[in-house]
Amino acid sequence: MTSARRVLIDAETTPFYHVINRCVRRAYLCGEDKLTGKSFEHRRGWIVDKVKALSAIFCIDICAYAVMNNHYHLVLKIDLNKAQSLSHRDVISRWQQLFHGNEVATKYMKGEGLIEGELILLDGLIAKWQERLSSISWFMRCLNEEIARKANLEDECKGAFWEGRFKSQALLDEQALLACMMYVDLNPIRAGIADSLQTSDFTSVQERIDELNVERNIQEKTLKKADNKAESITPTPLSPLAEFDGSTHQTTQSGIPFHLSDYLQLIDWTGRAIRHDKKGFIDSNRPKLLCELGISSDSWLISAKEFRRQYSGVSGRWDAMCEFKRKHQNGKWCKGKASSKALHPYP
Repeated sequence: MTSARRVLIDAETTPFYHVINRCVRRAYLCGEDKLTGKSFEHRRGWIVDKVKALSAIFCIDICAYAVMNNHYHLVLKIDLNKAQSLSHRDVISRWQQLFHGNEVATKYMKGEGLIEGELILLDGLIAKWQERLSSISWFMRCLNEEIARKANLEDECKGAFWEGRFKSQALLDEQALLACMMYVDLNPIRAGIADSLQTSDFTSVQERIDELNVERNIQEKTLKKADNKAESITPTPLSPLAEFDGSTHQTTQSGIPFHLSDYLQLIDWTGRAIRHDKKGFIDSNRPKLLCELGISSDSWLISAKEFRRQYSGVSGRWDAMCEFKRKHQNGKWCKGKASSKALHPYP
């Protein structure tokens, strides 16, 4: 029996969640239909563009993503502080980008006077919309409905496009977040679709590497311009991916609690280990993050390949996983004890 979203997603317990959705039809979400030869590759762009657009409206950050042939993965962070700091106008403006809103809210935005009953109604609407703007369920609803409509229109058919409601995993700590992001970013390499991070199309790690290269090119050109006493180049805005802030305590986190350089070192090392045909993997030379977290190479590589199947609904330290199940799912059986202890060797 499935559980309600309100017991699977609790932003107060952890802001980080891994979500997955799969296409129901043989024609695939993306890729190429071998029977008809028709390509659906452009639908990958639909997913990525819509996820970024929704992230700019919702108080939800994108930590990682990967769009595969018949499913996609997202690692999301709920920003409760941002949601709670939104003004009434911010809430209404954001919500009206998603739905028509309400006549009373429209009057308020125009600066028209409201009677007492309308003010009471407006307060209720704003409270409801503010809560929804930090809801992964509403985020996924807006994403999946639009993609399904566009795909059905293109395929000239009706009916369900998605296999069912999205699946979610709560990520309770840094080890779980790191392992999950690695699992998501390495999806194309693990599936044999790509042979390097740079060629892993429609993944967050490819985008981060491209952005890093753009930043370096801009800095080099700016320095050259400065040497020639010319005007410096204004950097172009980067896409809305969550930033790596390096902080290790949840109370001080403004983004992802690792440094980008350490993450890229680890994912390159892991990718080379997964693909045995890649040169440069040295088992004894563990990346900095694994040494700091005390995770063995073997345990890490198993997690990078099997993370989705190692757990059910929640990942983290074993006692925290059991507490999450007890609190939110009435002590329902918890899967992944051995995997959890392998990623959390310290008591």
